[in-house]
Amino acid sequence: MYFSGIEAFLMISQTENITKAAELLHLSQSTISYRLKMLEEELGCTLVERGKGIHKIRLTAKGESFLVIAERWKELCRETKTFQTSEPQLSLSISAADSLNLYVLPPLYQALSKHYCPIRLNIRTHHTIEAFESIERREMDVAFVVRAKESPNVTVKPFFSEEMVVIRLAENKGYDGGIIDILALQPEYELYINWSTHFQAWHDQIWESVSPFRIRLDTAGLITALMKNSNQWAIVPLSIAKIMAQSGQFIIGRMSVQAPERICYMVTHMYPSKAILKSLAIVQHYVESLFKR
Repeated sequence: MYFSGIEAFLMISQTENITKAAELLHLSQSTISYRLKMLEEELGCTLVERGKGIHKIRLTAKGESFLVIAERWKELCRETKTFQTSEPQLSLSISAADSLNLYVLPPLYQALSKHYCPIRLNIRTHHTIEAFESIERREMDVAFVVRAKESPNVTVKPFFSEEMVVIRLAENKGYDGGIIDILALQPEYELYINWSTHFQAWHDQIWESVSPFRIRLDTAGLITALMKNSNQWAIVPLSIAKIMAQSGQFIIGRMSVQAPERICYMVTHMYPSKAILKSLAIVQHYVESLFKR
């Protein structure tokens, strides 16, 4: 691929002006125009609209599509140059459930970022099935999930467990955050999240004979947006409840009948590549020190 042409095309799309693009690249207008023309000939399509009296450059439909590719190409070239000139660096791709990424794992990420031997982190948010599949395909190096699953060539180990608690608005009258009689909670006001199969079974055993919840959520982040009524309540892991309570808007209560603890799991490939063994060992060290079970 004609890199000089891609560089010219990207600058033209950014400035929307050939003269300005030439100035920023320290080239003549004729050179910029020539490089763009050569790129278009290589691709077999027109990328930029041309015409007399046009002062503001516009991309064609093909140009808009190619812009994404050109930006990726430039980034790859930059990374290649960095790779050629830099010392070997540890890297790690981490997949984690949304609730773990936001409420449990930040201390781990902070520890890894401050490790004396720098580790380049790539962090993704995945659901359980996606996380397991990404480990199987070796797209990610380690995953942190909230549900265990049998999967070929994958190792699954619990690394953290925590109590489930009730979260309610702090303005709720007559509620001081102590022990809550869960049978006194109105199920129609619950903001429900299915945390695990064990939690679901426990929940059904207590409330199966009464009216079901009105609102079902798939992420704890929605609780802060939807809990506006003093009658509303939700059951969440303690790590999430503590962060929500920091705002002063919510208060935590323990339940008179305890729900099963939420168990979180660390997932790795059974046969990790040699390139990531050192990074995995560092992660294991911090996991053991930060999340003692």
